[in-house]
Amino acid sequence: MTDPKDLTNRPNLANDSDQSIDFSMVLASTVHDMKNSLGMLLNSLDELRTEHGSTFDGSPRFNTLQYEAERMHNDLVQLLGIYRLGEKKLSAHVEEHYLPDFLDEHMARHAPLLQGLGIEASIEAGDITGFFDADLLTGVLNNTINNALRYSRSKIRLTAEVRDGYLVLGVEDDGEGYPESMQHTGTLSFKSLDFNTGSTSLGLFFASSVAGLHREGNRTGSIKLHNGGQLGGGFFEIWLP
Repeated sequence: MTDPKDLTNRPNLANDSDQSIDFSMVLASTVHDMKNSLGMLLNSLDELRTEHGSTFDGSPRFNTLQYEAERMHNDLVQLLGIYRLGEKKLSAHVEEHYLPDFLDEHMARHAPLLQGLGIEASIEAGDITGFFDADLLTGVLNNTINNALRYSRSKIRLTAEVRDGYLVLGVEDDGEGYPESMQHTGTLSFKSLDFNTGSTSLGLFFASSVAGLHREGNRTGSIKLHNGGQLGGGFFEIWLP
């Protein structure tokens, strides 16, 4: 028999169980807090530019600070989305939206940085409505617009139209365009991502996943990356049924 005194030397199994750590949950919670902090930082940067526009508009360092903060914020939004996708907790809540207003709101969000970088922005959307999850599309468009700001020479353009029975939202720029290896049509699987390179394409995977969450009958959303359009540079499209 075991000496009752030995029980005092046994590990406390109940406490061990209580202290088991779900690291993915801890990471997701931390990412959420970081995202919120960066959101507050971005608001402060916008306010600073509004109050001291003549000083900061021509400052490459301030523009870089605002661009990189926006990029990090978008990356964290995508990480949380991919985490929820992996946990099978991400779904599309589809509602009807008026496209000219939807695109105007997104362009307005980037107006301070557009002004600072001296980039001309335009919107071309007919008098149309579409059915989609506005929060998920916001995550995709913010990342895509920020990417266009990085590679654009002087212009970016947002578009929305109905084509072949799909609602097609586009972001194009007048930069060098996507390299051939990135040009893509359809959906991306997680297994296709290459974590050994500097560019993991997580943003494209997130955009493709968001598109895929939009379904109608046997039709599913997808993304398309190519070059051309009216501005001649990179052209990102998300097709929604």
